[in-house]
Amino acid sequence: MPRSPERLLRFTPGERWIHRSLGLLMGICLATAAMLYFGPLSTLVGRRDLVETVHFASGLLLPVPLLVGAVASAAFRRDVRRLNRFRPGDWAWLRSPDRRYGAHPSGKFNAGQKLNSAFTLGAILVLLATGMMLHWFDLFADSLRTGATFVHDMTAAAVAVVVAGHLWMAARDAEARRGMRTGQVSAAWAAREHALWAAELAGSDTAPPPGTGSARDPGDGPPTPS
Repeated sequence: MPRSPERLLRFTPGERWIHRSLGLLMGICLATAAMLYFGPLSTLVGRRDLVETVHFASGLLLPVPLLVGAVASAAFRRDVRRLNRFRPGDWAWLRSPDRRYGAHPSGKFNAGQKLNSAFTLGAILVLLATGMMLHWFDLFADSLRTGATFVHDMTAAAVAVVVAGHLWMAARDAEARRGMRTGQVSAAWAAREHALWAAELAGSDTAPPPGTGSARDPGDGPPTPS
């Protein structure tokens, strides 16, 4: 993918497809859950059986974009490794009141984004498991169904709060939205918000090819000499 000194490639088309597909399915799940859970909405919408079917189908499909990305996108797999690597600097970033001003530089993803991705994946698995227990209720005892209902509802409520926070943070950062929409961000934004990632990209322009005396860490951070 082309990159200019002013614009940096942040997400590939495949990664953006994964994000949009997952966001669409999650939005459908939350919207239909609200229709099923809140009486006034349920009465207004009607057709409860159809809403339940759409809710269950979108819930079953939630893991699909992630699975497709894991199989088909090398860039997505690299970013998953980045998200799964919590570094000492990430703890300092979380504790710092001026984290957004470069006092504690982060890699391609900051600590908040890493925690959000971990929570989202865990919530998807919990909602999927409990949702299947509630859908095929004949296979489970009453006590398990009661527990599954509570866990499903509480997890869905937590997801709604986290999604609202995610959208609020995105609304405050036009460049981050542009990166997810077009795949590219400005070099100035990258240097300010994700300085280690910007340094990594700058180092990759002059790094020698593999096997010629240097090794790059596939995670966050600039190239390190071997």
